[in-house]
Amino acid sequence: MAKIAILGFGTVGSGVYEVLCHNAASVSRRAGEPVEVKYILDPKDFTGNPVEPLVVKNIDVILQDPEIRVVVETIGGTRFAYPYVKACLESGRSVCTSNKEMVATYGAELLALAKEHDCAFLFEASVGGGTPIITPMHQCLAANVITEVEGIVNGTTNFMLTKMVREGLGFEDALQIAQELGYAETKDPSDDVDGRDACRKIAILSSMVCGHQIYPQNIPTRGIRAITAADVASAEKLGCVIKLIAWMKLGKDGSVAAGVEPCLVPKANQLASVDDVFNAVLVKGDMLGDVVFYGKGAGKLPTASAVISDVIDCTKASGTIDTLFWQADSVEACNRQLLDWQQIPARFYLRLRLSDPQQLAYISLLLDEYKLLSRPDQPKTEIALVTSTITRRCLQEILAQLQAEGITPLNTLFVLQ
Repeated sequence: MAKIAILGFGTVGSGVYEVLCHNAASVSRRAGEPVEVKYILDPKDFTGNPVEPLVVKNIDVILQDPEIRVVVETIGGTRFAYPYVKACLESGRSVCTSNKEMVATYGAELLALAKEHDCAFLFEASVGGGTPIITPMHQCLAANVITEVEGIVNGTTNFMLTKMVREGLGFEDALQIAQELGYAETKDPSDDVDGRDACRKIAILSSMVCGHQIYPQNIPTRGIRAITAADVASAEKLGCVIKLIAWMKLGKDGSVAAGVEPCLVPKANQLASVDDVFNAVLVKGDMLGDVVFYGKGAGKLPTASAVISDVIDCTKASGTIDTLFWQADSVEACNRQLLDWQQIPARFYLRLRLSDPQQLAYISLLLDEYKLLSRPDQPKTEIALVTSTITRRCLQEILAQLQAEGITPLNTLFVLQ
C-alpha cells in the first residue's frame, strides 16, 4: 500500500482526498497498489470532520514517518510550501503539486533536488489545471522541437472576456459576475485580471521548452483591465475576439521570447472559440505541427484529478522521473536568454482619441498602411485602426509621435496571426 500525505486541505487538497476516496478502485489499479492518505497537514480546526484523525499540525510528523512515499502539496504560494516541499524532497519523498507560483520560481532547484535524492517532483496541475499539458509536452512531443506555444491559460479572464463579447459588458460588470460565481477572488482579483497567473504558467512551459529557468519577473505581462466594450466591438468589426494570450517563441539560437497580453484573435484561429472558463494551449512542434490541448483549467475536482495522475506516476516509478528537468539560472542570466520581444513583427490594434479631425492626416503620414475600424456608437473624436506589420519598438516610436501631436492612445493590442 502506498501511503501519502496532503499538505494543505483547501479547495484542491480536499479535492484530492475526495477523488482518492471516490475512485479508490481505479486509482489502485493504475498505481499497482492501494493509495491511502495517512496525514493531512493543515492548521485549521477539524473537530467533528471525518478527516480529523488524519490531521497533523507539524511537518516533522510526516518527515519522520518512513511509510510516507509521496507528498501532495496544495498549500499554494511559497512562504510555507517551498520549505516544506524542499524538506520532503531532501528526505527522498516524491512531491506532486498544483502550485504554479512555486514551480515558476523554484522549479529548477526542486527538480535538481528530486534528481539528487532519487525521487520525483511532478506538477501536471500547475499549468492546465485538469487539462493535461506538462506530460504530453515532455513525453508525447519529446521527438519535436517546440517552436511556439500560445494559450488561454486563465479561466477567470476568459470567462470575463466571453461575457464582454456576448453581453456587451464592461470590465467592472464582468468582474463582478465572475466574483459572484466564485471564479475571481472577491478581495483581490489582481493575480488573474493583471495576468500574473498566466505569466507563471507560461514561465513554466517556457522553461520546459528551452531547458533553462525562465522567471515570471522577466516576462512582459499585461492583463485585461484596460479592455472596454469599445475594444470588443472594434475587434468584432475585424472578425476577431479578444483573448488573454500567454505565448512563447523559441529562437534559432535557443533563446526565448515570451509574454502575456490581451490579443485580437481572428475567428478562424482555434483559440478564438475557447469560451467561458475553458483553457486551451496550442503547441507547435517542428515535426508534428500544431496540436491543441483543451479543457477546464481550474476547479476542485479537475485540478485534483491531475494531481492524482502525478501521484500514480510516483507510486509506479522506482525513483527519479528525470525527463522533467531544466537548468537553474539567475534572474539576470534568464534575462539574457530572452529574445527582445520589441523586435518581433506583428500587426497592432490602436484606439486613439483625436483633439482635431485634421489629425487623421498626420496618422496617415506616420503609418504607411492601416485599416480603419468603425462601430455604431463611436465618438467623432475617436478612431480605431489596425496597422500593417511593424515591430513593437516601431509602434512605441509611433505612439510617442502621436502623443506629441495631441493624439491620445486609449488602447493598443497585439493582433494574433
